[in-house]
Amino acid sequence: MVSNFPVEGDSLSLYLGEIRTFSVMSVEEEHQTAVSFFEDRDLDSAHKLITSNLRFVIKVAYGFRQYGLKMLDLIQEGNIGLMLAVRKYNPYKGVRLISYAVWWIRAYIHNYIISSWSLLKIGTTQAQRKLFFKLREARNVIRHLNSGDDDLHSTAQLLEVSDRDVVEMEQRLQGEFSLDSELPGRDGRTVLDGFADDRMNQEELLSTFQQTNILNKKVAHAVGRLNEKERFIINCRVSADEPMTLQEIADHFLISRERVRQIEVVALKKVRRSLLLALAVPA
Repeated sequence: MVSNFPVEGDSLSLYLGEIRTFSVMSVEEEHQTAVSFFEDRDLDSAHKLITSNLRFVIKVAYGFRQYGLKMLDLIQEGNIGLMLAVRKYNPYKGVRLISYAVWWIRAYIHNYIISSWSLLKIGTTQAQRKLFFKLREARNVIRHLNSGDDDLHSTAQLLEVSDRDVVEMEQRLQGEFSLDSELPGRDGRTVLDGFADDRMNQEELLSTFQQTNILNKKVAHAVGRLNEKERFIINCRVSADEPMTLQEIADHFLISRERVRQIEVVALKKVRRSLLLALAVPA
């Protein structure tokens, strides 16, 4: 099964070109192939199951690009998780292979990231590990709710940790040196000056676009769970380009300004609670 497996080339582009030669199986073909491997342990069937899902491993691995590790290394770890999932998969459980395999793929990538980063950066407690993997996404949620502004306290509340925990993890994730540090013998030039271009490349733009879409869907789902009055206040006070005043909303509903403020506070708590649950569930 491993001898015919695509070998890692000199670059990510080479690998991407190689896996395009493998076709994606239909649901019926995948089920029949999985049954063949499950009952007869046919290695050719296992090879087909693995190669037809290599594209999905890349999709999962791209979700972990922000940790600064080589993409091919992340993909390789994900492929190991995929192979283990194929070996353990039971096609009679009524679940698609990829729905089962995604947990193994993410688990192997998680373990690789944790082993590659020092314990000094990640920390050892469950809360610290949650911060390590969720801090960036949580900050993006808060920025979305706050029109692009950071809010340390709200981020900490969303992740159910202290403000100090968030600050410490941000410091750990900054790395061991500063980009503003001067290079020796370079007449005051810094590490940052050596970067050719600080603009995002196509892959980064696509990743940012996809993350923004996912975030927008999560926020829309969270707001959609509010009652009619709460949705109106959130849409007109938080999401609107020109927010209505408390008094304008109070006049609209024939209630007091203080009552509008109370409803807004409760609605924001509901939205943040929904987003916290969404963050806890892998995308």
